[in-house]
Amino acid sequence: MIRRVTSPALFPPPTYSHASVVEAGTRIAFLAGSVPLDGDGNIVGPGDPVRQARQVIANLEVQLGAIGSDLAHVLSTDVYVVSGDTAVLSAVWEVVEASGLSVGPHSSTLLGVACLGYTGQLVEITATAVVPDQSAEGTRP
Repeated sequence: MIRRVTSPALFPPPTYSHASVVEAGTRIAFLAGSVPLDGDGNIVGPGDPVRQARQVIANLEVQLGAIGSDLAHVLSTDVYVVSGDTAVLSAVWEVVEASGLSVGPHSSTLLGVACLGYTGQLVEITATAVVPDQSAEGTRP
């Protein structure tokens, strides 16, 4: 269902693919940005990008579950971090790598940005995922 491609002509990425190809007829979901809010709308981990990244991944798992998918079926992500410090970006990326997103590995872009939508928000992840066919349940890409 998913073919992940790393081009030998390009510098090898550490833990992601250059591209993910999906066969025709597969259902694709484009998810809104997952943010570090709890069920009451409060920021989780104020001032802590790693804790916020963990909440964002947890919320992303809930979003995916609502459509019948999971982290292993994510094709690509954009990871936004409010920081210009590569050490902070790397710390957030370690959370991404430790999640099920690294199973593919998926294609991803990591970005340092000036601000995000909620006051105190430091991390957001958008994702595109395959919604597996129920008859294919139990199979892995």
